[in-house]
Amino acid sequence: MSNASAPATGAWTPALIQEVIDAHKALPGAMLPILHAIQDRFGYIPDAAIPLISETLSCTRADIHGIITFYHHFRTQPVGRNVIHVCRAEACQAVGSRQLEAHIKKTLNVDYHQTTLDHEFTLEPVYCLGNCACGPSIRVNDDIHGRVTPTRFEELADELTTAVVEVK
Repeated sequence: MSNASAPATGAWTPALIQEVIDAHKALPGAMLPILHAIQDRFGYIPDAAIPLISETLSCTRADIHGIITFYHHFRTQPVGRNVIHVCRAEACQAVGSRQLEAHIKKTLNVDYHQTTLDHEFTLEPVYCLGNCACGPSIRVNDDIHGRVTPTRFEELADELTTAVVEVK
């Protein structure tokens, strides 16, 4: 399984954040492209980015905070190497996603919006993966998996963890 789409986790500095802002500030509606670019580069939007964006775009920090908190996609904390989204839509619930969700939380010892202590996994809810006929479904980074059972989840988690060990 490829992990090419795993979240970035690059170290940031104010100068690096400003580079990203400067590269996107001339775009129409620059706020969203800037926020996406910062998160794509660093894996999340650091608090230090807010005043830099505010000054560059001549908007308030409250405006930026409002946008970040409105869109569930944006993160303000670093995430694990693998982000797991569990589908919570009705079609997946009808075939056992709530039980799968409970198993995943117990297995990883985290709740939604939390990251495992080893920074391997971050767990997030999602409300449809477009895989309704094959529920319950999860997305690991950008790979969607259907008909996931507790046993299949454990196999996936082991594969992802083993892939890191083999690379080192």
